[in-house]
Amino acid sequence: MFCAYDSNVGLKRDENQDRVRIEFLGENISVAAVCDGMGGAASGGIASQIAIDAFFERVMVNFRPEMNENSIRNLLVNAVQYANTLVYEKSREDAENNGMGTTCVAALVRGRSIHVVSVGDSRAYLLDDKGIRQITTDHTFVGMLYETGQITAEEAKVHPMRNMITKAVGVEPDIEVDYFGLDEDGNFDVFLCSDGLSGYCSDELIYKTVFGNNLDKAVAELIAYANECGGKDNITAAVVAN
Repeated sequence: MFCAYDSNVGLKRDENQDRVRIEFLGENISVAAVCDGMGGAASGGIASQIAIDAFFERVMVNFRPEMNENSIRNLLVNAVQYANTLVYEKSREDAENNGMGTTCVAALVRGRSIHVVSVGDSRAYLLDDKGIRQITTDHTFVGMLYETGQITAEEAKVHPMRNMITKAVGVEPDIEVDYFGLDEDGNFDVFLCSDGLSGYCSDELIYKTVFGNNLDKAVAELIAYANECGGKDNITAAVVAN
């Protein structure tokens, strides 16, 4: 199993409020997460740091290699909900942090089994010999319009409200977390990223840059491309290959 990740402030922001982390949980088992903070001043960075720390704390203490799929699902969902509670409580301690939150997308890969949880619009993709597909659903106003057939995929890419998220970790006392479980036969990559990358890099570009290639180089190239296209947001990516 191979992993790579990186994060970049971009060209327009003063602070990087994205957070990314990958840890190995055992032989051929890893967990990766990307959080993209939101809120005034430094609040977004506080939210994303609390969330990613809480998520990994809960997963690394409680994961067992022999867990079945349902147990892994419960562990990952509960870890995000735990993060939600901590971010929400922190936001209520200080008026300056009121309303802060963060996206969270995470993937636990055990052998050929993939377990993904998501809140917000940071994405998880599956890359294999059949191509690339987005695993997660964007929790955005535009994502809702697309899912209900009110706009096309092409219209969604340029919609003026495409960055308006409808769900985030820490904004409300409780959060509903999306879960996706997959089993793959052949070689695959699980690619996670914030919208600072997916907003510039097409699915096709991600696929041809990542699949079958050096992962560290691929992540660096995609981040560089996003900056070349304007770099208006923080840019973060993580990839796990079996």
